[in-house]
Amino acid sequence: MFNLKNKVAVVTGGAGHIGFSISEALAEAGAEVFITSRNQDKSESAARELEKTSGEKVKGVTMDIESYDSIKNCLNQIQSESGKIDVLVNNASSLPVGKMQDISDNDWKKGIDGTINAVFRCTKLVTPIMEKTGAGSIVNISSIYGSVSPDPSIYQITGYDSPPHYGAGKAAIQQFTRYAACHLAQKGIRVNSVSPGAFPKPEIQKNEEFINNLKKKIPLDRIGQPYELKGVIVFLASQASSYVTGQNIHVDGGWTAL
Repeated sequence: MFNLKNKVAVVTGGAGHIGFSISEALAEAGAEVFITSRNQDKSESAARELEKTSGEKVKGVTMDIESYDSIKNCLNQIQSESGKIDVLVNNASSLPVGKMQDISDNDWKKGIDGTINAVFRCTKLVTPIMEKTGAGSIVNISSIYGSVSPDPSIYQITGYDSPPHYGAGKAAIQQFTRYAACHLAQKGIRVNSVSPGAFPKPEIQKNEEFINNLKKKIPLDRIGQPYELKGVIVFLASQASSYVTGQNIHVDGGWTAL
């Protein structure tokens, strides 16, 4: 049920901190994986590494999630090469940083464009490709900050913060997931979202004060590791979740259960 052999999967931002584990999970399950990134060298390097370790076909391709034409050209290229697309993981995001009082109106717009608008574009453009086979699974990467507000006490004087457009965009992804699931169900396309909790990048993990603040919010008393997203991704991509659509799954060590 969890086997993705003979499936074609696309992961936007598939060479990043979380994206690489997502790509790895799909390849380990047997899928042919296309890793997309604005940076061709980055996506190709990640693809070569995964192809060696997984033994499956993995390819790096260029896609700019802020460009409708770039997304369309990339997906059409993948379809032309592999004949279909069975799985799309909308993982990539692009947004400026800053606190609510500091970000400009233009930064707000860029943040929304780099989250929900990007997911909308990719979903819209992959739908006719999936329609041709009458099946598909779309997995949107949201965040717990699409469900709850960041706790300002976590950040304090650590120098970090979560910009307001991040949570707003991620919340919109959850709602769009429900909308798309209902409107694409008759086409055989399932749409779900995953909301990771605290999965800070390695450089951020060096800040012990910040990490300790994060742990106080997590019943499991530790931050998440990217590999811990693998199971839920393969579940939603595969036939193991054939009757699951329109759902948002938190992977957060219990954060949102408090």
